[in-house]
Amino acid sequence: QVQLEESGGGLATPGDSLKLSCSVSGGDFSRSDMAWFRQAPGKEREFVAAISRYSFTTKYGDSVKGRFTISRDNAENMGWLQMNNLKPEASAIYFCTVGQPFSTVVVGNGAYWGRGTQVTVSA
Repeated sequence: QVQLEESGGGLATPGDSLKLSCSVSGGDFSRSDMAWFRQAPGKEREFVAAISRYSFTTKYGDSVKGRFTISRDNAENMGWLQMNNLKPEASAIYFCTVGQPFSTVVVGNGAYWGRGTQVTVSA
């Protein structure tokens, strides 16, 4: 079975940086595309970033372009989301998801999801 575990969330001040990690176990990570989504209280789940299985393609939500960077290392079964210049609007639970194809993962239809890690940005 495939399991995902996010880590690295916490409390940050506007302008700070955080790096989230997604550890993937089970299955073959190299065959899966990966994405990050976030959900704040009272709001719908929002697409953040996605990366294809061999890192050939990346995609970002408009609200995070230029500030967030997604990456992965298949040999380590790890994915990351580097978040720079954090804004209060970034406060949410961040989820990692994997699946295929890329087009389905990007819209939130990945087969597997982690439990999420909380990010809170406040002055």
